[in-house]
Amino acid sequence: MSADREILSAIDKVTVSTASQADKGAEYNNLLTQIVETSSPATLVPNFQAYLDTIIDDALGTVASRPILDRFGSEILDKITNEEQRMTIADYAVQKLEPRIHYFEEQDSVIRDKLALLYEKEGDHLKAAQILQAVKIESSQRPIKDEDKLALYIRIMRNLLEVDETVTAETYMNRAQSLIHKAIDPTHVILFNMCQARILDSKRQFLNASQKYHMLSLNSKIDLEERAILLQNAMTCAILAPAGPMRSRALATLYKDDRTEEHHDLRIMLEKMYLDRLVSPTEVSEFAKTLKPHQLAKLGDGSTVLAKAVIEHNLLGASKIYNNIGTTDLGLLLALSADEAEKAAATMIEQGRLKGLIDGVEKIIYFDKGAEVDPFGGQPVVAGGEKRGGVMTDDWGLELKKWDERIWGVAQTVENIVGQLTHEHPEFVQKHLVL
Repeated sequence: MSADREILSAIDKVTVSTASQADKGAEYNNLLTQIVETSSPATLVPNFQAYLDTIIDDALGTVASRPILDRFGSEILDKITNEEQRMTIADYAVQKLEPRIHYFEEQDSVIRDKLALLYEKEGDHLKAAQILQAVKIESSQRPIKDEDKLALYIRIMRNLLEVDETVTAETYMNRAQSLIHKAIDPTHVILFNMCQARILDSKRQFLNASQKYHMLSLNSKIDLEERAILLQNAMTCAILAPAGPMRSRALATLYKDDRTEEHHDLRIMLEKMYLDRLVSPTEVSEFAKTLKPHQLAKLGDGSTVLAKAVIEHNLLGASKIYNNIGTTDLGLLLALSADEAEKAAATMIEQGRLKGLIDGVEKIIYFDKGAEVDPFGGQPVVAGGEKRGGVMTDDWGLELKKWDERIWGVAQTVENIVGQLTHEHPEFVQKHLVL
């Protein structure tokens, strides 16, 4: 459909007029009103396209065109009731302005803001982000406040995260990081922290993401429903985090938060993780159904984040139950081969996340409940032990001493029982026990 002849004639008439720039500007403004008020639905878009061609192509001059485009972006666009037509016209305007952006930076940014809003409303977040990314931030023509820059970066981040474009979103997070300390609006700080938590989550930095989510879930300025979602995210990330002292602290914090009881299924898994109880394959499968795609993605070795987290947790749980265990038996417990189980244990011991030592000849892992772990991620320290390649070697003297202590403990318990029976039921002792 082509533009109305009347509109085209009116545009030509003003263009060739010998009137002053001010008078021609007034005529163009009147024509802008006429187009939005009198155009039929079929000719509205082509009429605006013909008008924009004339204004942006310097028929009036840059200085005189700016206030007209200001009015177009701030007032006239909002009067177009059909959102699809408004989007088409705004999109045409930004494309037309692109070659001359250095003359119309302010006008372009206003139109892009409204166009991005339309794409966001439609659910096309990638397109909205692309529209906003083209806004000229660093400009010598117009001063832009740090708060406005921060708001734009956060808006771009949020749109990119909606379509899982986390790599690009992180770029804008880094830009916003340098401005967040200057934020005046507390909403910007909250939104920035939300984006940061989601980026940490997507990068599988689950421990940091959990702490950030939990902090946000305690913020009274956030809606209760949103806070409940943030708490769920904190619980999920804590469960997926690598086993070790730092994760144990995060689990403890969440376990003591009474609000987690409202999320029954997650609470059960959280409790098992916190109390170092073994997690069954059925429980893992049920939990996996609640995870997002990036949380189920495969790692370099072919395993998933969840599988690795559960293996490490069950290994840590086994260390609380057993004093020592063969690698074959441990493999059965973890649903791994003996070699894979030994490798998993060696890795955790080397990283300071598990206390123990490995007898590589006998294929036995000794869990040392008395070892100290360097809180800064260093090696486990066992009295009299020696480290070779990050794995503790045998200290049989220490093991024998522990064995003696356990035998003495059993004997002492039996003696206490007999003494109590003698005191309370002497007839039973005389009849049944030989002292």
